[in-house]
Amino acid sequence: MSSIKTTHDVLTSERQFVTARVAGKLFGLPIEAVHEVFAPEGITRVPLSPPEIEGVLNLRGRIVTMIDVRQMLGFESTDVDTRMAIGLEDRNETFGLIVDEVGEVFALDTSAAEPTPTNLDKRWADVVKGVHRLPGELLLLLDVKRVLGGIATAEAA
Repeated sequence: MSSIKTTHDVLTSERQFVTARVAGKLFGLPIEAVHEVFAPEGITRVPLSPPEIEGVLNLRGRIVTMIDVRQMLGFESTDVDTRMAIGLEDRNETFGLIVDEVGEVFALDTSAAEPTPTNLDKRWADVVKGVHRLPGELLLLLDVKRVLGGIATAEAA
C-alpha cells in the first residue's frame, strides 16, 4: 500500500510536502516552510559570496537571497532558463531555493519515513533529514533549518 495520500485526506500522522526536482532527484520540503513559488528573474551576483549563493533579487520590495540547490549539493550548473524558486523565510530574512522544477504536494504518513541513508554524500546528509520510498524513487526530505543554517555559517566564514 502506498504512503501517498491526496491532499484532502490528511490524517494526524501525515504531513504535507512540496516536491521539487534537482538534477533528476526528488526532494520534499514541509509545506508549512514554503511561502511561495516563483520564477527567479533579475538575480544580481554578490561579490565574494559562497558559490551556492547565486545572488539576490528584489521580490515585491523584499531582498531575497537566492540559493542554488544544484551548487549546494555538488551538481553541475545548468543553463536552463526554466528554473523555479521556492520562497522561504527564516529569522526575518527571505530566501529562495533555486530548483530545476517544482512538483506536486504530497501528504505522506510520517511514520513511513526512513532515516537518512548512512552512505549518502556528506553535503546531502547535512541537509536531508529522512527519506520516503515512493513507487520507483526516493523522496529526500530537506531540513530547511539545516539548509539555511549552512548558508548562514558559510556567510559568516
